[in-house]
Amino acid sequence: MRKSTTSKSLFLLPLFCAGLMVAQNTKGTRKKIESIEKTPQELVQSNGFERCGTTEYEEFLRKNFPGRLSVDQFEAWLKPLIQKAKNEKSQNGGIITIPVVVHVIHGGQAYGSAPNIIDEQVMSQIIVMNQDYRKLMGTPGFNNSAVGADVQLQFALAKVDPNGNPTNGIDRVNLCQSTFKKDVIEAFVKPETIWNPNQYMNMWSVAFASPNTNLLGYAQFPDGSNLPGLDPLGGYDTTDGVVASYNAFGSNDFGNNFILNSTYNKGRTMTHEVGHFLGLRHIWGDSACGDDFCADTPTAHTANYTCIDIASCNDPSVLEMVQNYMDYTNDACMNIFTINQKDRITAVMNNSARRASLKTSTKDVAIPLFANDAEIKLERTCATVTCEAVQSIPVSLFNRGTNVLTSAKINYTINGVAQSPYNWTGTLPQDKLQLLSLPVAAGTIGGPMTISIETANGVADQRASNNTVTSTYVGAPMPVTNNVIFNLQLDYYGSETSWTLKNSAGATVYSGNNYPDVLDPNTMPIPALITQNWTLNPDDCYTFTISDSYGDGFAFYGGYFNIKTPAGITLISGGSFTTSQRKVMKVSNALSTSEVNKKDHFGIYPNPVSDILNITNVSNKATFQIHNAVGQVVKGGNIDNNQVRVSDFVKGTYIITIKDNTISESIKFIKN
Repeated sequence: MRKSTTSKSLFLLPLFCAGLMVAQNTKGTRKKIESIEKTPQELVQSNGFERCGTTEYEEFLRKNFPGRLSVDQFEAWLKPLIQKAKNEKSQNGGIITIPVVVHVIHGGQAYGSAPNIIDEQVMSQIIVMNQDYRKLMGTPGFNNSAVGADVQLQFALAKVDPNGNPTNGIDRVNLCQSTFKKDVIEAFVKPETIWNPNQYMNMWSVAFASPNTNLLGYAQFPDGSNLPGLDPLGGYDTTDGVVASYNAFGSNDFGNNFILNSTYNKGRTMTHEVGHFLGLRHIWGDSACGDDFCADTPTAHTANYTCIDIASCNDPSVLEMVQNYMDYTNDACMNIFTINQKDRITAVMNNSARRASLKTSTKDVAIPLFANDAEIKLERTCATVTCEAVQSIPVSLFNRGTNVLTSAKINYTINGVAQSPYNWTGTLPQDKLQLLSLPVAAGTIGGPMTISIETANGVADQRASNNTVTSTYVGAPMPVTNNVIFNLQLDYYGSETSWTLKNSAGATVYSGNNYPDVLDPNTMPIPALITQNWTLNPDDCYTFTISDSYGDGFAFYGGYFNIKTPAGITLISGGSFTTSQRKVMKVSNALSTSEVNKKDHFGIYPNPVSDILNITNVSNKATFQIHNAVGQVVKGGNIDNNQVRVSDFVKGTYIITIKDNTISESIKFIKN
């Protein structure tokens, strides 16, 4: 039986579990996620925390991506699929295991210091979700209700990463910043770190920035499918997943040294948010006596914050289901998903984009392990780069082997110059890591860098696919020619962007700001590319700084910058950042005119790349072949219009081999 909805105009998809609102840019129509101040009464009810805000984030998505389904469209699509699910006994024949990756976001804090929570706290969250979604007897997730359901979903930390290498499903990422606003999480944190959402349920543990430091979490509601004329405009797959505050991630039932808040500490924040991820709505339908589209959850007046019984809206003899995971009660109170909620989840899992594909993902199935297998991962350089000094290279050394890792030999080169090998000794159990700083010789300049593991435990490392990192050394000034071309692609909100190029004396030699906003991003094109020719003094050092006044960069909305040689070879690029990005460069004879202009040297940009990889210095007869990190061919063919599309690739490192007439060259690039 359909429940009544008293205020349908207020009933939006319950997605963002934070007190939020959408604010309009004064010059354009940009919708940003702003904070709604909680009333003193609400804060008292929720013990000072923002339990879950609900609707405005979905409104934000629908305003920024017009193809996003409305509530009515989504429910019209889902209703017949729910009826079909009710006639099925299970999730298409059995229990479904969803592979999970947890991105622990931190700002360089030591392991175990907030917000860099320990592995065991992460693992406890998976245990709680399995207890709750499977209604496991003898656990807090069990209930005796006649409508209580075993949802027949379970969760497992991934055992295989996007490159086919072993993992424990915990991805620690130092973003050189400790707290993040919600907009920045959407525009920067998620796109920078997400694993293929068709193969993994992505979860993020973060520290929220003011004014929502007491926010507990939020999730992205599922998409519908097979509805004509609706285009997501590329905005959903880079943000799809579930986010929680680090101090509400996990349960203190499974450890004493976890960093959890004093009230919401049993892991039910993520049980609740994953419910949204799977298509469940709040039991009060986000309006007074509203509709959650599940007939067996009694109609609730509004959110409940305590376990005190209260009569439902429609029948005084029927109590509201304060124990439901989709209410706001304390963690210890919650213990039930209902049969109709299960039917709804089943319909979503069988039909919704990026949910149905999780059913067939095998990323939770372990691959064969070796005894001696070390992995190297390049970390971000958070220290300030200057013209006078070089920075060490921050890396993480992982043990992916079954033996305890006690030694490893690491080789690395910068600009083709071999550095002294780094010989590590210590004790690393399986799947544990240690942060290392690889020293760099004085006078080194920025440029191509390769880091590789030669031996593990004194013998040749047994897995080659996770031994090598190829990137760019950014701990010293990047070499540039004295004549370069600066390209700036603004997003729709140009007034937020400003930049300067300063010489070694601190004088500004080039700058830009006060760019106009696009009046209507939904109907008007992105601004035209800005191109400038820069003339730089020989042997001088320059600092380029680009800033975003709102703090969410501009790559998410299509912006980028690069600095190229006149021949079109990209020397420096960027655009994905929070408040600012800084690049230090030095005019160097290391890049001679003949070297950068030679026609048998192919170039690619941008690198890293999200969508289109541009190829320079090729004819219309050029071909390409792309290999992934384990040597598999993933794409090949002709190079059309100097471009190769890589938007469907998972994040990682690839090698593109370009052939044009008698010339063949292989170049590594990163898909982000």
